[in-house]
Amino acid sequence: MNQDLQLFYGLVQRTRVGVLDWLETLPEAVFVQERSDFAYGSLRNVYAHIAECYLWWAGHVGFETAWEQDPTTPEDAPQDVAQLRVMFARVDTVVLNALEQWSDWDAPFEWVSPRGFKETLSKRWLLLHPITHEFHHKGQALALARVMGFPYSGKADTDLVSPF
Repeated sequence: MNQDLQLFYGLVQRTRVGVLDWLETLPEAVFVQERSDFAYGSLRNVYAHIAECYLWWAGHVGFETAWEQDPTTPEDAPQDVAQLRVMFARVDTVVLNALEQWSDWDAPFEWVSPRGFKETLSKRWLLLHPITHEFHHKGQALALARVMGFPYSGKADTDLVSPF
């Protein structure tokens, strides 16, 4: 078990729960409102994309599991925060399995994308990339909510992982 990454991922989970709790307080129309001027268009789609990033890199690439879904479209996206929580429960399972099962965290390996390009990666990258990706998109989601008149009500520094 990689205890440093396990501790860090626990902090990531805690910050995510705070945002998901807040998203649950928003009117449903705000949660799903599409805005073409923001990446992924809605708060729902941003968070579904974040979950898919973990499932792709840690699950599909890291565990070589079949990829059972296409990227979320509005038609099959989670309809509420409860469904997002289900997605993130899958993410947590994949990440915790990786933390328990993987070794040689920094050993490079070659991965070939579905489009045929080659990339040298490491298992550590397969977890750290989705984590940094989550914080990148969290900033976009909170900016989108602010523009729609629903600023985040929690700690202002959601881009930071607070130790307490």
